[in-house]
Amino acid sequence: MDRTGESWLSGSLIGRSRELAALGEHAEAARSGRAGLVILSGPAGIGKTSLLHAFVNGGACRDMTVLHGRCGEVVTNAGYGGVRALFGRLGLSEADTADGAEESPLLRGSARRALPALRPRPGEEGPGTAATVYPVLHGLYWLTVNLTARGPLVLVLDDAHWCDERSLRWIDFLLRRADDLPLLVVLARRTEAEPAAPGALADIAAHPRSTALRLEPLTEDGVGEMVGRVFPAPVDPSFVERAAAVSGGNPLKLARLLGELRSRGASPDEKSLGAVAEVGQGVVALSVRALLDRLPAWVRDVATSIAVLGEVESERAEHVGALAGVPAALVEEAVAALRRAEVVAPDRLEPAHDVVRSALLDSAAAEELGELRVRAALLLSDAGRPAEEVAGQLLLVPAVDQPWMARVLRDAAALAETRGAPEAAVRYLYRVLEAEPDSVSARAQLARSLAEINPREAIGLLEEALELALDIRVRATIAVQLGMACLTVQRAPAAVRVLGEVLDALEAELGSGPHPDPADRELRALVQSVLLITGCDEKATITAVRARFARMAAPAGDTPAQRQILAMMSVLTAMDGRSAERAVRQARRAQRGSDAATGTLPLIFSSLALSLADEVQGSLEALDRSLRYSQENAAVWTYVLALSSRALMLHAMGEIPDALADAQTAVEIIAGERWSGHVTMPQTALATALVDRGEPERAEALLEKIDRPNLDGFVLEYHFYLMARARARWALGDGETALGLLLDCGRSLEETGFTNPAFAPWWVEAACLLAELKRPEEAGDIVEWGAGLAERWGTSRALGLAALARGVTTGGSRGVELLAESVESLSRSPARAEHARAEYLLGGALLEAGDPRGAREHLRTAADLAWRCGALALAKEARRRLVASGGRMREITASPLDLLTGMERTVANLAAAGAGNREIAESLFITVRTVEMHLTGVYRKLSVGHRAELGAVLHTRSAPDPRAPAWVSASRGRS
Repeated sequence: MDRTGESWLSGSLIGRSRELAALGEHAEAARSGRAGLVILSGPAGIGKTSLLHAFVNGGACRDMTVLHGRCGEVVTNAGYGGVRALFGRLGLSEADTADGAEESPLLRGSARRALPALRPRPGEEGPGTAATVYPVLHGLYWLTVNLTARGPLVLVLDDAHWCDERSLRWIDFLLRRADDLPLLVVLARRTEAEPAAPGALADIAAHPRSTALRLEPLTEDGVGEMVGRVFPAPVDPSFVERAAAVSGGNPLKLARLLGELRSRGASPDEKSLGAVAEVGQGVVALSVRALLDRLPAWVRDVATSIAVLGEVESERAEHVGALAGVPAALVEEAVAALRRAEVVAPDRLEPAHDVVRSALLDSAAAEELGELRVRAALLLSDAGRPAEEVAGQLLLVPAVDQPWMARVLRDAAALAETRGAPEAAVRYLYRVLEAEPDSVSARAQLARSLAEINPREAIGLLEEALELALDIRVRATIAVQLGMACLTVQRAPAAVRVLGEVLDALEAELGSGPHPDPADRELRALVQSVLLITGCDEKATITAVRARFARMAAPAGDTPAQRQILAMMSVLTAMDGRSAERAVRQARRAQRGSDAATGTLPLIFSSLALSLADEVQGSLEALDRSLRYSQENAAVWTYVLALSSRALMLHAMGEIPDALADAQTAVEIIAGERWSGHVTMPQTALATALVDRGEPERAEALLEKIDRPNLDGFVLEYHFYLMARARARWALGDGETALGLLLDCGRSLEETGFTNPAFAPWWVEAACLLAELKRPEEAGDIVEWGAGLAERWGTSRALGLAALARGVTTGGSRGVELLAESVESLSRSPARAEHARAEYLLGGALLEAGDPRGAREHLRTAADLAWRCGALALAKEARRRLVASGGRMREITASPLDLLTGMERTVANLAAAGAGNREIAESLFITVRTVEMHLTGVYRKLSVGHRAELGAVLHTRSAPDPRAPAWVSASRGRS
């Protein structure tokens, strides 16, 4: 490298001591456990890369693991390209796939889920099934945690403006979970370049951990220093002033300007001022062209080929010669000449700078450049390079007009899907559509990738595909995709209409011949199941789906689609409220088969039917299976749904501390997710438990934050929400508002046609509230309507609730008899908190009837049972009335366990069961630091010194009630 090249590298660091010091401070903070992000920005040639090299190679990064990568335009569209640039040198993908190789400790635990992002060809190790986004992000997070366990970590990504969206989304994901990791992330980007993923980069820049460092141009003194390094002769101040003005203080432009002037024999004085202005126009491009003009044509061809291929690995240097049409023996000679001319980087086979690369490409005619890219793609394809690498060239060609191009792009999209990188797949497939504008399969594949990141766009493509598809089986497959995409954007009516039309056509087709083959039967079952799932989501479609359901024969449940049908049938049967036995049969058949084949939705839906039928053990087992499956597959959304469902069911059972633990865990998990605004079940479940704990203010505050659009249009979520809101208002003393909410719940359920008395039993709450307001006569019709439904459903809980509602609104001796009947029925049911409530109300009725002795017995039972359930508000009120009636009972105070938050209880249970902090964090989708924080709170509140003592303390409260049915004991001890 000559003096000009040295001046560029050293000159780019002139006056950068402040920026280097700032990076050093952030590195020191990372060493002490404070994660940080620095975004280094400036125009091309300002010295970002030189500064990064000075930072990572200097003392600031001592004793730190540094992973340094660069992004490039050719690979910018490949999923997780930036991640592989960072982690590629670790060799994790190669070591993992080598025969007999021992797995790297960096891949232990959930970190192994990072492999699809790291492997050059994901899917080669097994079936190439599509990966969802979250598990891969989750795996990369834990890979980073494993790296930080070895010591402080610095991740440096240069040219981040070229970085693919999925890699940037992972960096955002990582930073939102960084807590106190010893981690520093440094991104360098060009300010004048449009980012490949502007939204993702903007989200990162807005992160609270972010620090922006903008590199400013060289001062005039800095320019003078740089000029002095190139020209040994005395430098005239006017020359420095003109050079600074022409170059804008940009070290790269200045170095190219000075180099060209030096090659022309100019001197740094007033005589050269005209030359400075002349050369300064497009100085980099002119200097590059001037350098190339002084080299042989075959060397210029090698330079252009290097620019087209991007960064070329050493083992693939022969590709350069093949693309340039230059013998391999001469390529090395050409590269040496280009390095001397500062066209090619000294330490890698690519242009010395992006600006140089642009100058090389701009020197070629557009048609010639397009042909070069096509030849490059063919060359890489013939060499067996990954489809994504080949597709990177095809994305830059003017037209995808040859059949092989579409095939390569489809293969690249399939690889991106396997990585869990839908944005990359989308880019490839849109180019396929340019070549195949009427392709149904391309639209379906593109919609599959879009479904997770842009479902509305996916729906539009699927609607187009339905218009183009002629074969009914193809249409059926597309309709299933459409139905599931519509679920995420509240377009159930459109989905139900399409699915219904396709199902009718499919049944007509299959009915015209002999018995359909198994594949056709399963396809029909899949369409039926998705029709039921989508139709049961919103009130606008539930009536039509119930009509379709009434004509449907229950399948055997031998296949995944059949089990989905049975799960939805069990919900509809239960909601109809006519036959608990039939709902239980359908739910149990829905739960047959392996989790891997069936997934989690049949388990979650069938668990609802079982819980409404008082089959709580089967319901718990189904939800536990769903949670295990979701944990094993890092399926965070279904994990949150199952956890929230279990919380609501545990609350109905009177297991309020456990319900609180599940609900708060779910709420804490969604807090770190960007889709949290579209979820309501965790907040509703937590608010429901908080009211019974005596914390209605917290419950209402939680519910007020829910802002999901069109919440009142949902079949299940809306009614859970209304019940929680009404009970919170009631507990806060606002009975009229609470009554209005309960009546709204009743009207809304009437719209759906759901008449199960145990689902959102608004009629019982309204009866009790009206009795408390001294207006029991207003409850007459409501109570008799609900009691009639309860008698038809026939479970112990439903019958007990009916007797309770009648008892509180009847009064006198008949009211006492009805409340005693309620106590008897509810004592045989899983609803222990409702049993406690019935005992309390019976005690109150006996007091009014002049039987204080009998009243005290039931009030004491109510207080004791409510305390055991964790219903502290009811327990305290029962004790107050007991003491007021002349009875004695110790003060109801919260035990140390009651002081635990729900999440603390969850973490404590797992720790007591033997799980380590890392294992707990992975299973709950939280950070190790969060686990440590919760355990610290647990130890302090329970006054224990270490986790070995947790088991004994946690189970003192969980001792079975000798008066409780056997199923109560069986439900204990979950962690």
